[in-house]
Order: sequence, then structure tokens, then C-alpha cells
Amino acid sequence: MPGVTILSLTGATILSVLHLLLAVGVTGHILVHKRDPGSAVAWIGIAWLSPVLGSLLYVLLGINRVRRRALTMRAPRLSVPSSAALGNDHLATLEYSAQRITGRPARSGNAISILRNGDEAYPRMIACIDAAEHSVALSSYIFRADAAGAPFIEALVRAHRREVEVRVLIDGVGGGYFWSTTYLRLRRAGVPVARFLHSPLPWRTPFLNLRSHKKLLGVDGRIAFIGGLNIGAENLIRTGPVHPVLDTHFSLEGPVVAQIIDTFADDWFFTTGERLDGERWFPALAPAGESVARAVTSGPDQDLEKIELMILQAVGAARASVKVMTPYFLPDDRIITVLALASMRGVEVDLILPASSNHPTLDWGARAHIGPLLAAQCRVWTHSAPFDHSKLMTVDGKWCLVGSANWDMRSFRLNFELNVEVYHSALVLQLEQFITQKQETRLSAEALQKTSLPAMLRNNAARLMLPYL
Repeated sequence: MPGVTILSLTGATILSVLHLLLAVGVTGHILVHKRDPGSAVAWIGIAWLSPVLGSLLYVLLGINRVRRRALTMRAPRLSVPSSAALGNDHLATLEYSAQRITGRPARSGNAISILRNGDEAYPRMIACIDAAEHSVALSSYIFRADAAGAPFIEALVRAHRREVEVRVLIDGVGGGYFWSTTYLRLRRAGVPVARFLHSPLPWRTPFLNLRSHKKLLGVDGRIAFIGGLNIGAENLIRTGPVHPVLDTHFSLEGPVVAQIIDTFADDWFFTTGERLDGERWFPALAPAGESVARAVTSGPDQDLEKIELMILQAVGAARASVKVMTPYFLPDDRIITVLALASMRGVEVDLILPASSNHPTLDWGARAHIGPLLAAQCRVWTHSAPFDHSKLMTVDGKWCLVGSANWDMRSFRLNFELNVEVYHSALVLQLEQFITQKQETRLSAEALQKTSLPAMLRNNAARLMLPYL
């Protein structure tokens, strides 16, 4: 028995020393690398209060390996003078700051069309793939091999067989972490396809929490499609899916397409090490329309928080109106504050959310998040089913931001996202008319205060998880 006691004491001592060394090392790493005080304090607490396990969790989930890897693989973008200055317009300051944030110039001469749901977007996208002569780039968070995805798979295979350069990127989580039928079918057909941040080895990539949320199709470097639309049968509204998902997508032609293809080329190189360049991917692009546009990317690499910074700048520049439609609303306090301040200075601020999304936990957290907006006289609306997955923002009837990013911490900090900002009153008017139609039920501060105690506790508990929802 004394021997067992000695062994037990020795084991406990070794474990205590290991815990101390790991916790000290983790604390030092956090103090050097973590900017957000709340996140830093939380991780330090986990490391010290959960012996060994807390430190291992930080190593797996808390270290941004993607940023370190991206900085070694990607060259810095060159900042070039904007080719689309807005003169004395009050949004000229937004245009100037956007160039500083993104490192990309705004490009004039673009044609942009709105496509609603898979019923409108999918046939156009597939027709473009079938007409491709040189290159096809497709990136999607969700790409199902169902009634919606099968025609895409077949079109991609046809393009590959006629010697078009086809590249397909599917997110490693959203596309099915354990099994992706789409990936397997394309690979068996010889189509170059890759899965973004997908690895069973945790030291190779933090796959558990970082995702490519982009929805992008580029054909021959001349036409692109971006927006919120994944590839799945739930988006084919006319077929009557059990759980329909409405959405808004966009087709783009003109000089901004080169910026969109460039974001895909970055992601493809990041994932596979293959560089995409030359005329097949980046041809000379003539003006095609009247819109001034710029790609805005965001992700936990060198593009950290850029979409959020764009939103902060846009709301700060607003003089008359801000309209926001998003399926999920869990941003940080900076967004809440800038929207509230805009309302206080007389800007009409409208936020439109679904009455019920496809993630109830996110709905609960959003209800706990909107109190300060209602107190500042922002107008918060909900719309009834079917669930609408659109992500739209307009300012002063002149500017809009569209794309893949939701208004939550996941999109702003963890996901790789692609949005496009556009200066074009005609397009913005169409979007504002659509958003206004979704303003069905207005929420009030009084109604929010009448929330039952159990619901309030549930909502606030969900809100605490906002960085990871």
C-alpha cells in the first residue's frame, strides 16, 4: 500500500507540473496573440481551471493557424488608385476608406442582375458552365448531390471533358465533413476538386471552427455569380421542398469579375498549392454596365474583420437610411453601437430578420441582442415563412453590400466570406423595394420586455455563445 501511495503522489506531481507548464505557456501565447480581452480572459481561465484539457482545447481551437499559414503563402495586395472616384458625393469618404480596408480599387462599368432563389439562379449558372470555353471556378459552402446539385455536377463534368479548365472548391464542413457525395463524384470523373480546410489531423488545420462560406461561380473570367445561394434542392422553391429556403443571388459582368476570380484563385492556391493565372482565368474585361463595384473579402487571415469594418464605415457615412436584411443577427457591440448612433442622429435604420430561421438557437440569441437597437428607435422587423437566407444592406438609396456574409460573429471573424459593394442607385432601389416588402411585423421594446423569464434566460444563454454559433 505505501508503494501505491508513492506512485499516486508521483503521478499527481507530474500531472500538476505538466498542468503548470502548459498553463503558463498558453497564457504567454494568449497575451501575445489575442487582441480581444474577453476572449483572452476566457481562454486563460479555461487553461488554468481545466488542468491539461483546457490547454489542449486552446491548442486545437484557440490558435489561428490559418492566419499564420496564409501570411506565408500569399503575397500582399498592392494598393492602387481607385478608378471610380465619386467626386463630392457624401459617400466618397466611404469609397476612399473601402479601398484602404480592402486593398482593391472600385471598378466602374459593371452590369449586375438580381436572381431570386435557385429557380432563377441555377439555370443561368448551369447554362454558363455549358457555354464555358476556357475556365470554370466554383466555390460553395454547401453542394449537395441532389435534384439541384446533380445538374451542376453533370455540367462540370461535361466542361472538363471538353478541356475547359474546371476547378471546384467545397467547404470541408458545410459540404459534408465525413462524406461528400459531390466531391467523390467529381473526383471519380477526373474534375479537379478540393475540400477547403478538411483534414482529420488537428495540427494541420483548425478544421473544427473555420469554414469557407463563399458562394462563387466564375466562367471564362468574364461572368461571375455571387450571393447567399448554396447548391441544394431546398432552394428550388417551385418544386415544393419540405423546408424551403429563399435566397438572393447576383450575376456580374465587367471589370469587378477579375477581383471575384482572384479571390477564388487565392483560396485554390491556399488549399492545393496550384496557381491560377493567364488569359484563361483573367482576360481583359471591357465595361459592361453602369455599376461601380468592388469585391470585399473577409476571413481569419490577412482579411480579418474587413467586411465588418466596411459595414461600420457604411453606417457611419449614412445620412438618410440604412436597411439591413440578414437571416442571422449576432454581431458584436461595435455594430450595435454604430446602428444605434445612426438612428440617434436621424438616420432611418431598418433591420429585417426571419420570424423563425433554420437555427432556433440563433433566433434566441438575436432576440437577446436587439434591445439597444429598439431603445435607440431603430426599427426591427420580422418576416414570415418561408425562411429567407438573403444577406442585403443598402445605404441612402445609393450603395449596397451583398454576398455571403451573415451579420454574426461567425461570418465577421471565423468564416471566409465574399461580398461585393456596389454604387448604383437603380440596383439599390430594386433591393430596397424587395427589403421593404419583407417588413411585415415590427418588434417593440415593450413586447421584448414582456418576454417570460424562462425565455429570457434561454435567449441570453444563447447570446453568450455568439462567437461560436
